Amino acid sequence: MTAEETTTILVSSTEDGTGKTAIAIALAKLASEHGASVGYMKPKGTRLESAVGKTLDQDPMLAREILDLDAEMHQLEPIVYSPTFVTEVLRGREDPDSLRESVQTNFEELAADVDVMVLEGGGRLSTGAIVELTDQDIVELLDAQLLLVSHFTEARDVDDVYAAANTVGDRFAGVIYNDISRSEFDLLTEEVMPFLDSRGIASLGHIPSDELLSGVTVGELSDELGATLLTPDVDTDSRVERFSVGAMGGDSALKQLRRTRKAAVITGGDRSDIQTAALQASGVECLVLTGGYRPSNAIIGRATEEDLPILLVQSETRVAIDRVEAVLRSGRTQRPETVERMAEHLDSTVDIASLFGLDSS
Repeated sequence: MTAEETTTILVSSTEDGTGKTAIAIALAKLASEHGASVGYMKPKGTRLESAVGKTLDQDPMLAREILDLDAEMHQLEPIVYSPTFVTEVLRGREDPDSLRESVQTNFEELAADVDVMVLEGGGRLSTGAIVELTDQDIVELLDAQLLLVSHFTEARDVDDVYAAANTVGDRFAGVIYNDISRSEFDLLTEEVMPFLDSRGIASLGHIPSDELLSGVTVGELSDELGATLLTPDVDTDSRVERFSVGAMGGDSALKQLRRTRKAAVITGGDRSDIQTAALQASGVECLVLTGGYRPSNAIIGRATEEDLPILLVQSETRVAIDRVEAVLRSGRTQRPETVERMAEHLDSTVDIASLFGLDSS
């Protein structure tokens, strides 16, 4: 088999945090279960972490584990799309033609002996524009189809899907909607999906909101941050899906925090006013205190009574914000059980055989 005979789907997204990684790997897993030989590639590594002296994207590592791939990391991720890389591009030290050649060469090696190649896009459709390797550029380069993953929280979200489909054109395979709440389900299925279908934009499936696929537990967040748990007797199994930065006055903080849900509040360990406000807000799941400043015993005692975990980190607030954001954005994607759960949802809503051109018998 040659790369030209391989069915290639690139999974892209309208924004960060749509569940693209879990969906991409789960689709590849389902194609394998349908009898296809499967390969995976993420041309632009964007979810980067440093390990043993190398900066790598965690997503190809997870794909290699779940799909039992033998490929090397430099094949699965030919471009490490880091801030340093972008700086080098701006300084004229990266050649777009050489980068495209690298992507194409590695793709052809990975696709040579498989029926299906699943490519994962780089964050959002526009990522890679400065080296002429947006997701749209890649589907053209590799003769692929683009599958879009999108959230849907309000009617005007349809604009992003419609614009993406028109931008990609004939190579647009369709859209999968992820993390759909019960309150938005009817609008999506009865109004939005028929509207898009009538205009030739295929709605391939919709995945309901699932607690096991969203956010992280407080315990997981603590582990990822390397935090000290100041309230060891409280439950850390509650889930965090967003964060709020406590930088305003106490009264303003209380008003803001009362409107949030399933949130971690990040603030300085010396901001007792913010800490007190967080203890009064039912939607706050934990406090992340920065700068290594330990709060008063009164705050710790009240938090223990309210069953609210307090996590203490040594880093300054800006660094803590970036780290919490990265943890919440990645969520539980890097766990095999998340991909398994996503595969269950996809198997019940997406015609896998039709998507990949497989024998449905």
